[in-house]
Formats: sequence, C-alpha cells, structure tokens
Amino acid sequence: MSTPVIGVLALQGDVREHLVALAAADAQARPVRRPEELAEVDGLVIPGGESTTMSKLAIIFGLLEPLRERVRAGMPVYGTCAGMIMLADKILDGRDDQETVGGIDMIVRRNAFGRQNESFEAAVDFAGVEGGPVEGVFIRAPWVESVGGDVEVLASHDGHIVAVRQGNVLATSFHPELTGDHRVHELFVESVLRAGGASQR
Repeated sequence: MSTPVIGVLALQGDVREHLVALAAADAQARPVRRPEELAEVDGLVIPGGESTTMSKLAIIFGLLEPLRERVRAGMPVYGTCAGMIMLADKILDGRDDQETVGGIDMIVRRNAFGRQNESFEAAVDFAGVEGGPVEGVFIRAPWVESVGGDVEVLASHDGHIVAVRQGNVLATSFHPELTGDHRVHELFVESVLRAGGASQR
C-alpha cells in the first residue's frame, strides 16, 4: 500500500485543516460521516472541536460503536485536542453522559490549559519527530493526568503530558494541523503504512 486512505471524522471541528495536512503528508484524505465511509479508510483522524458535541453526534450518526470496533481491531487513529478526549478511557471534568471511543489507557482533563482566551502556542519536543521541536497550538486544550503502563509519552509541556501513543493510537493536546508543519501527520501516516492499511478493515 503506497498511498493510505485516511479519514477525518467530519461531524464537527477543524476537519478541513486535517484533510490538507494529511494530503501534504502523502495520504489520500477524505471526510467520514457515516459507518460505510469509516469502513473504507485505513486510518482515521479525530479533530479538535467540542468533545461533548462530537460524542453526541457520533451516537446520532451511528458511528460510535463502529469506531470502537475499528479501534479494537487495530485501526490507526490520531486525535487532536477534543480528539484526544474522545480517545481517552477516562475523562475528568466531562459531562456525566459523555461517551468516548477509548483506545488509550489514560485519564484526560478537559480544558486543562484554560479557556479560549487563554489559548497559546509553544514549541514542544516530540519524541519520534525529527527536525527540532513541533509548534503546538493549544486552544482550550486538555492535558493527560496519568497513563497506564502500555502508553508511551511522546511530549510534555510545562510539566503536563500533551502527546501519547498506545499501539496504533496517537493523541495530542495541541493542533499541529494549524501550523503548516506536517511532521506529526507524517508520523501518523507512517503508522498507518506499518499497520498494513486494508488488512485492518
């Protein structure tokens, strides 16, 4: 598989920016809104947005259980900001009825870095990404409170974990898709290629 097909969950959030970043990282990128579209991709990005709204829409569109099944089957997934929250096994400061896809043995705190007007950018040293620090855009960003033994911590900022990986599942607190630096997306595309793409469907 030379060009993986990678979807972006297109229910809510910054979908277009991820589609552009994935295309720049040599993937065939397409929006995913329905279970049949999910079945056609080799990997998936869950974008930033509003995690409670995203989880509700995933249920309404019939995507939550198919997403969980694909993650359990080994499909590579990358979540940014709200996407990180969607991939957490447990959330702090979430709504009582908030559902997640899961996939990473971590506890995530919502809006941990502050509100919208406290958004910021910072250089982040990111394990596995060559060429120096990644510029991270933090917008109402979560952080990871704790991780299980199988989770690899890839980056921290100000003493807090902001990037993790467990198996084929990657998550960042910040938004690399907003910077024009596509190295994190390239890292994800490489993981989709290593996973064998269509064999995960």
